[in-house]
Amino acid sequence: MQLKMDIAALEKFLEAEFPQVTGQFTIEDLAPMRVRVRMNVQDQHLRPGGTVSGPSMFSLADCAIYLATLAMIGPKGLAVTTNASIDFMRKPASGADMVCEAKLLKLGRVLAVGDALIWSVGQDQPVARASMTYSIPPER
Repeated sequence: MQLKMDIAALEKFLEAEFPQVTGQFTIEDLAPMRVRVRMNVQDQHLRPGGTVSGPSMFSLADCAIYLATLAMIGPKGLAVTTNASIDFMRKPASGADMVCEAKLLKLGRVLAVGDALIWSVGQDQPVARASMTYSIPPER
């Protein structure tokens, strides 16, 4: 399978379609069916105690699997999450950036299924694991 969007195209798409996340995520690596995305942790991502919040980690996993899907199918903004599950396995380092490695396990005509592991920069073990399914809009 070949990529339909490279890192530059994905970044341009995010800027145009999701300006609210500008500056929050950096695509570090991209290959067919997989992506590595960094969350540039800011105050808005922190919970009391200074660690990254669960909703922020969910956002990172969701964004990473979305980008892996778009990289394979092209710029289809209406691809949407239809199922999501996340396990929070350990406490992230205080205020550290988060890195998510996501891979697509299945890419069909109407569904994409992916897994993601999230690390807190500076820690050896992942802090969360997510599984998500995306609905892909039909061709018109």
